[in-house]
Amino acid sequence: MSSNLFPFGENEPMDDVFRVMTVCTGNICRSPMAEVVLRDRFEAAGLGERVVVDSTGISAEEHGNPIDPRARAVLAARGYPVPVREAREVRAIDLVASDLVLAMTEVHAHALRRLAGADDVVAGRVVMFRAFDPAAPRIAPGGREYVLDVDDPWYGGPDDFEDCLTQVEAAADGVVARVRLALAEHDSGT
Repeated sequence: MSSNLFPFGENEPMDDVFRVMTVCTGNICRSPMAEVVLRDRFEAAGLGERVVVDSTGISAEEHGNPIDPRARAVLAARGYPVPVREAREVRAIDLVASDLVLAMTEVHAHALRRLAGADDVVAGRVVMFRAFDPAAPRIAPGGREYVLDVDDPWYGGPDDFEDCLTQVEAAADGVVARVRLALAEHDSGT
């Protein structure tokens, strides 16, 4: 990946804030779990004032619903503060306003790129979340992104939510490192 993967562009938010959005299907399991973990990691890295993390879903089916109780339980059990929040569907304006859009699966990435339309800059902000996990599989040349899918815990039990959170945590430090680099490049004017 190029170090200039997430450049601040003409849609740069004021005050040099870097905006990260995680995206899954309904915005009640994977993407809010990733949102919580990333907020925690950015805060621990001293970047809490410079990075805003949000989450959405590609579907409106869960709009207005809270985070899944099973996701809430696994986050709390690992010591994460879980905010009260409502699920919402991603909009094109969310993509434009984000510097980095982290898709939980290949299906989500395709939906987000379709939503971006002909805007290659905005579509280029869509990256698979697990691409930042150094132990995750690598996509072969010409290969499909599904090898980086974050497992969907929705139809499973507590162990599936534990596994999902473990996948999210494994990629989180890589996301923080990449955003730190993008902020450093922005600050230095490169």
